Amino acid sequence: MHIVDGALANPVVIGGAIAAAGGITLGLKSLDLERIPTAGMLSASFFVASLIHVPVGPSSVHLILNGLAGLLLGWAAFPALFVGLLLQAVFFGFGGLTVLGVNTVTIALPAVCVGLLLKPMIARGRPLNGAIWGGIGGALAIAGTAVMVGLALALSGDAFLPAAKLVFFAHIPIMVIEAVLTGFAVLLARQVKPELFSPTPSL
Repeated sequence: MHIVDGALANPVVIGGAIAAAGGITLGLKSLDLERIPTAGMLSASFFVASLIHVPVGPSSVHLILNGLAGLLLGWAAFPALFVGLLLQAVFFGFGGLTVLGVNTVTIALPAVCVGLLLKPMIARGRPLNGAIWGGIGGALAIAGTAVMVGLALALSGDAFLPAAKLVFFAHIPIMVIEAVLTGFAVLLARQVKPELFSPTPSL
């Protein structure tokens, strides 16, 4: 779900860069030493999962796993996902450097929102119930990212409105796949290392 260089209006690019800088700052403040290995693992998982992508207009369809990142990292999902996006832009040309801020916000902000909303329910429920909430979170994170990508495209001109609508509908199958993957990942994590869902440090 990478927006490519040159697809967005300058105000959208600048606004995305400012928002991404704020999110990364908050994420680094909340990232304690115990969560650094988790952040590294999720950044690498995002990097690998999104290498296989199918172009859709000015964007692309691929797995993201941002819902899982948000559930485990909270605000620290911002720097974790930013690193993955930066490496993809530099080494493979996915997305681009000028739109790095926008791509970070469209992927990381829904992840953070899902984490803030659903992590308490996962932590206090039974593992199976937690898996269900995790699956819902995985789907919601993709839906939120698709909406934000569409909004970024729509704000860049009427010519992108058809592409903005296409982005959302093209990601409906991805929502289902991510719901299943995130649900199973949460179920495993709850059974093996439940402390991963302990409250994140306050900012």
